[in-house]
Amino acid sequence: MRILILHSRYLSGSTSGENRVVEDEAKLLAEAGHDVRVWAPSPQVSGVVSGLRLGASAVWSRSAARRVEEMIREHRAEVVHVHNLFPLLSPSVLRSSRAAGAAVVVTLHNYRFLCLPASFLRAGTVCERCLGRFPWPGVAHRCYRGSALGSAALAASLSLHRTVRSFDTVSLFLPVSEFVRRKYVEGGFPEERLVVKPNFTWPLEPRAGAGSYFLYLGRLSPEKGVDTLLRAWRLGRREHDLVVVGDGPEAPALRRGSVAGVQFRAGVPASEVPQLLAGARAVLVPSRWYEAAPRVIVEAFAAGVPVIASRIGALPDLVRDGEAGILVPPDDPPAWARATARLEDDAECRRLGEGARAIWSQRHSPEQGLRGLEAAYERARSVAPGNLGGAGE
Repeated sequence: MRILILHSRYLSGSTSGENRVVEDEAKLLAEAGHDVRVWAPSPQVSGVVSGLRLGASAVWSRSAARRVEEMIREHRAEVVHVHNLFPLLSPSVLRSSRAAGAAVVVTLHNYRFLCLPASFLRAGTVCERCLGRFPWPGVAHRCYRGSALGSAALAASLSLHRTVRSFDTVSLFLPVSEFVRRKYVEGGFPEERLVVKPNFTWPLEPRAGAGSYFLYLGRLSPEKGVDTLLRAWRLGRREHDLVVVGDGPEAPALRRGSVAGVQFRAGVPASEVPQLLAGARAVLVPSRWYEAAPRVIVEAFAAGVPVIASRIGALPDLVRDGEAGILVPPDDPPAWARATARLEDDAECRRLGEGARAIWSQRHSPEQGLRGLEAAYERARSVAPGNLGGAGE
């Protein structure tokens, strides 16, 4: 099959889970014999003029639409698979892809078409004010990166393309979890064209034994809930330490408030993650917001490492409580203390690790990833463009 993959690349490079998903899926498809082309431009922003140009391209990028049509015809692409549209592509490429005769598939990695920051998060708490409506409240609150201009450009793009029904040209949307699918249904997207396709990861060497430390791996920002882990560790000394790996705006405050048994390390490149997982007793995901599908969970499962996660957002879709890990209420230090104490038991830790590896094999392996992509492409080619019924109005 001839496939064109489109992705407005994030500047964070390989630390972006979404960038890595795009690269991994392209490699997976090519190794399976598909003819794959990738166009993944990166924004280069410097100064007010460049910022205005990026804002305009986010609303309707004529140049990107023309380029995509040319690439489809040159490549004779049967399917266009879209990941991130903003700021360089815009939903205009959905229309041009369909006009050029290709079936259009869009992976929903987050809540970008429903919420300006794509997270349903504002001022550190969950916010759904824009769900099911045009996202102008997000402009008033400068929800997109704290920028009035950026928020206005993105809101204008989403509102315009909902009005002119650009999203109707998509044959199939692929939310990365059931929770993400439900949110898009609430936002007015057609349930029959929303098919969950979980992310995959490459196999990792299974962990030997029960591991020697608890591991947090990710950004250090308020919504991630790392402060909850520190409060949990204050409630009692653990036999095994907590290792916090990552950087972010909350790093200085967290380090100042650290307690015995907690080690902080700077963020690491993706290539070093397997080594960290190899020694982990469990990966901890104490988020207090609607995580969509954290890559670290799937990677932990690939290594046979159980996960303790907040019972919020898509995390319960990924972590089967008592089978591959433990679900805990967010912002509940005593509950987190009890969960980590439970995994001080080697036999329980190994049992849940075996369950995690089994779930990776069943849902997140390369074989399952390829099967899901090929099934989605075949279905998309047989589905005519639909009618979103004015989603978001």
